[in-house]
Amino acid sequence: MNLYLASPFFDDEQIDRISRIETALAKNNTVNSVFSPRKSEVKDCEVGTQQWSKKVFKLDTDEIKKADAIIAIIDYVEDNVDSGTAFEIGYAKAINKPIIIFHEKDNNVNLMLSNSSIAYLTKVEEVKNYDFNNLPESYYEGKVF
Repeated sequence: MNLYLASPFFDDEQIDRISRIETALAKNNTVNSVFSPRKSEVKDCEVGTQQWSKKVFKLDTDEIKKADAIIAIIDYVEDNVDSGTAFEIGYAKAINKPIIIFHEKDNNVNLMLSNSSIAYLTKVEEVKNYDFNNLPESYYEGKVF
């Protein structure tokens, strides 16, 4: 299975979380490859420019299209999930890609995210052992907003 890993990576906590998921996916025998935007850089133009943003957008959306499924880390700050991650989830859903949510924090989940996924995982060990070939279903059952 070829995966796209959607996640924010703007602070130390988020970088630690995505690093642990990248490691778990590397140890998962049902994963062939993982595209993690955090590890891909557009180097031929200045970060933050319009040219850079267009190239990053195209790269990421092309990689979502190529992936067999996406795993998305939803990392809330209060009731707000990262807007880029939310877009990646919505885009993947619109093109019929299976979405696996990883949510480690203890807070309610937006109903648009919980209803878009086929699996809801909360522990890194679950990611390491998840069968991405057969995509077993599990759902978020907490409060939604």
